Amino acid sequence: MNLVQKIEDAHKRIKNDIFQTPLLYSHWLSNSCDGDVYLKLENEQITGSFKARGSLNKLKWIQEQNLEKHPVTASTGNHGLGFARACELLDIDGTVFLPHNAVDSKVEAIRNYEVDIRFHGDDPYTTERYVRKRAEEEGWIYVSPYNDPEIIAGQGTIGKEILDQQEEIDNILATVGGGGLISGIGSYVKNKLPDTSIIGCQPEHSPAMSVSVRVGEYQEIESKPTLSDGSAGGFEADAITFDLCKKLVDDFILISEDEIRHAIRSMIRHHHKVIEGSAGVAIASLLKNPRRFADQTMVIVVCGANIAPDTLQSILCS
Repeated sequence: MNLVQKIEDAHKRIKNDIFQTPLLYSHWLSNSCDGDVYLKLENEQITGSFKARGSLNKLKWIQEQNLEKHPVTASTGNHGLGFARACELLDIDGTVFLPHNAVDSKVEAIRNYEVDIRFHGDDPYTTERYVRKRAEEEGWIYVSPYNDPEIIAGQGTIGKEILDQQEEIDNILATVGGGGLISGIGSYVKNKLPDTSIIGCQPEHSPAMSVSVRVGEYQEIESKPTLSDGSAGGFEADAITFDLCKKLVDDFILISEDEIRHAIRSMIRHHHKVIEGSAGVAIASLLKNPRRFADQTMVIVVCGANIAPDTLQSILCS
């Protein structure tokens, strides 16, 4: 599997239907670590997160392959939103399955598109396992949020954009859930800039990938409630992202809920930008130990903006 070529193909396939998001120099974060810090603003992407890329690439690829089976997916919100938008854009009938505890604002956003919505389970992993089983039984095409080369390639277009925008990078920090985002970015960047460190960022309450990589084998870790709902839950034992993360991710940083809150408040204070919890994880990972990044150039992937209004209000008032 040549992921670099797939990412190049994905870029050509989707570039006219997504935003090339800005790479913003952050004086605040640069001063914090005595380095140069850039923010890749996927919070300003169509649908409010990077997930618009992978799902669109996958569904366009399905059309190119003349596959006529019904596409379905499971999502906590952002992937479902990207999937729904891609279905409407391409005039495809699809179904999004969500856990019953999905964030209301994300569910309402999905409802804005012409896509079927169903609910099952009380956590993302349970929903995902159910939908994969149903897809096998019904002959549907399951569009994974992360465990698919075309999904990974779509997310990897962020890596291509970053290198088009900034030639020298010492570290890239990105939040990890199932691993699709960091696998795509890491595959492209490591091929072009092999000395660049790829750093995975996870909430302490949902660290399945980092724990699994550190012990060298799949670990099913129970997730606790976290503000980083976009990265919450585990991943499939046979996920291709696991081997990719073992190969590509140089280190992991774990972040507390208080650190996520602080990052969300700080992004509003310093950049007047609303971000969701999963994006706060990556910002907080630099702030946790800023001296580690002194005299280096960093890119932090700000992966999304889809935070529930009541959650944001509680964070700002705390």
